[in-house]
Amino acid sequence: MTFSIVAYDPERKEWGVAVQSKFISVGSIVPWAISGVGAIATQAWVNTSYGPKGLALLEQGLTAEDTISLLTKNDDKREDRQVGIVDSYGNAASFTGSRCFDWAGHIVGENYSCQGNILVSEDTVLAMSQAYRETKGDLALKLLKVLEEGQEAGGDSRGKQSAALLIVKEEGAYDGGTDRYVDVRVDEHKHPIKELRRVFEMYNLSLLKRDEPDDKVKMEGDIMKAIKEVLKADGFYEKDIDDKLDTYTKEALQKWMHTNNFEVKHRDDNYMWGAVYRYFEKRKEEL
Repeated sequence: MTFSIVAYDPERKEWGVAVQSKFISVGSIVPWAISGVGAIATQAWVNTSYGPKGLALLEQGLTAEDTISLLTKNDDKREDRQVGIVDSYGNAASFTGSRCFDWAGHIVGENYSCQGNILVSEDTVLAMSQAYRETKGDLALKLLKVLEEGQEAGGDSRGKQSAALLIVKEEGAYDGGTDRYVDVRVDEHKHPIKELRRVFEMYNLSLLKRDEPDDKVKMEGDIMKAIKEVLKADGFYEKDIDDKLDTYTKEALQKWMHTNNFEVKHRDDNYMWGAVYRYFEKRKEEL
C-alpha cells in the first residue's frame, strides 16, 4: 500500500528516499540511507531488517542488485516483499514479489528506482519516473515532485495517510555533525504529501544551506516595503515604512532572522533568499 523512490544525485553526492502510504508513520519503516553507502526503501509486507542488513551489505561493496539477491534469498516471504535500492555508485535495482497485491511493480532508471504496491495502476510509477527525469533542481525538489506526480496519477488505491523524505550526504546536518541532510515526516494527515512539502519548506528555512542561486529577490521597492511591514508588526522595526535598505534595517532583519531560527539563510548583500521572502509574504497576509 505504498509508493516510493530511491535515488542518487552524482553531482551533489546525495542519496535519498521519498515515500507515501496508506499506513501510519511510513517514515519510521520504509526509508533507510547512509551517505557514501546507498539508500533503501523496504515495503509491501515489510521486512524491516532489509534496511540495516541491506546497508551493511552495501557498505561491504556489494551492488544494489547483489544486495537484493542476498536479502531475498533466504526470506521465505520474499514473494510478499518489495524493495528498491540505489548503491554508492548510483546503480539502482528493485524487487517486487509475485504475491504483492495489484497493482504492484517497479521502474529502474539511471540513478533511481520507483516502486509501488496496491496502486490504482501502473500509471503511478510511470509518472514518478517521468517526474524524476524531467524535474529541475536538487534532489529534495525532485523527490517531492516525484511524490506529487505519483499521487496525481492515482497513487495508493487505499488512500493517503503518511509520507516521508530522507536525504543523506557527507556532513549533511546543519552543523556538519552527521550525514542527515533532510529528514522530514508526516505521520498522519489527510493530505500527507502536501503537508510534507509544507514541513520541508520550514525545515529548509531553519536547517538547510542549499545551493539556490536563482531563487532570490532583491530587497528594493515594494519588496523592501513588504519586508519592513512584517518587521514592524513583529516588533523589530520602529521607523517609517519606505523602500530603503539601510544599516538599521539590516540589523533589524538579522535579529528577526535569528529569532525565527532562519540564520542559515542570512545574506550579507542586498538580496534575500526566495524561501525567506515567501515566508514574509505569508506573514504579511496574516497581518
